[in-house]
Amino acid sequence: MHRPHHLTDPAFFQRPRPTADRPLVVMMSACLGGIHCGVDGSTNGDHTPLRAWLVRPEVRLVKFCPEDYAFGTPRMTPDSHGGNGFDVLDGKARSLAEDGTDWTEGMVKAAYEMRDRALREQVDVAILMDVSGACGSTVTYRGSRFAPDKVYQQGPGVAAAALIRAGIPVISQRDDRSLRLLRDLLEGTHTLTDERDHWEKEWYQEYFAQRP
Repeated sequence: MHRPHHLTDPAFFQRPRPTADRPLVVMMSACLGGIHCGVDGSTNGDHTPLRAWLVRPEVRLVKFCPEDYAFGTPRMTPDSHGGNGFDVLDGKARSLAEDGTDWTEGMVKAAYEMRDRALREQVDVAILMDVSGACGSTVTYRGSRFAPDKVYQQGPGVAAAALIRAGIPVISQRDDRSLRLLRDLLEGTHTLTDERDHWEKEWYQEYFAQRP
């Protein structure tokens, strides 16, 4: 399988080390940033280790939750039906809440708000919550995640798709190799590691090898 094009290009990590005067601007799913904006009002797990090394003078964080922006918190859980986030943006698929309510209009509006904020803030890279119907980058659900025969699909959620089309690279919390390279860039280190991004991991390779 080919490396997803939304990930940071290897040359990205060869840039000069960021400084407090010229920080790296990182857009982050707000739940990853510790804000209680998950569908149930949580932060979708403990991501403190990730936040810890990003909180430094050389980084300017821009936190945003497109689902909270559109629907508030708590809320139902939206997923893409009939395609991925690109298809939703193009009107070829719909974003439906878990009870079947059509949330497409709100999801698209929030996606473009996230994109516009990223462009205004001159974001260098986004770190987003994978599998989310809004922020997923490598894997999302095709149809409802609550279906007894739930199915995963390759491709982004609606907001991640808007960022990718704007030329903003996207890393998920599961992309261990890219996160390690980003941390090395910030800390001026060079770590020898066998960490892999999500698309390189066994589950991904086996699951999608069985599907067109």
